[in-house]
Amino acid sequence: MSSPESSDARASRRLLRPYGPDGHDAPRFAYSLGVLCGGMVFIAGQVARDAAGRLIGPADPEAQARQVYENVRAVLADAGGGPGDIVATTTYITDRAYREPVTAVRRSFFDGADYPANTLVIVAGLGLPDYLVEVSAIAVVPRR
Repeated sequence: MSSPESSDARASRRLLRPYGPDGHDAPRFAYSLGVLCGGMVFIAGQVARDAAGRLIGPADPEAQARQVYENVRAVLADAGGGPGDIVATTTYITDRAYREPVTAVRRSFFDGADYPANTLVIVAGLGLPDYLVEVSAIAVVPRR
């Protein structure tokens, strides 16, 4: 039996689908690209696939990072927000050598503004072998 609090949270949340209901592999892998709930935006880990599902930048961490952050931007825009609304990110890379190029893209994405909190995690692998970078984010957007 669900509590009134959980029912309220469920009723106030909106799934974010910047690429339409079938965009990316979200339905296939049973997750949402993002969820807006009470002014908070929870963005699932974004990888280097464009709106058509094509991998961008095989073997190129900088190109992948650019696509990853464009995907973060698209999900956030669907919630009515922008990069300045992000309060925390988690960045996953598959090689320590990718830290500098990914950080350069991150710096450009936030355009010198106050940077959100970030945790950098170096992992043995991501969802598919060609993925080199993944970023998840939490943002707070003005309530509409």
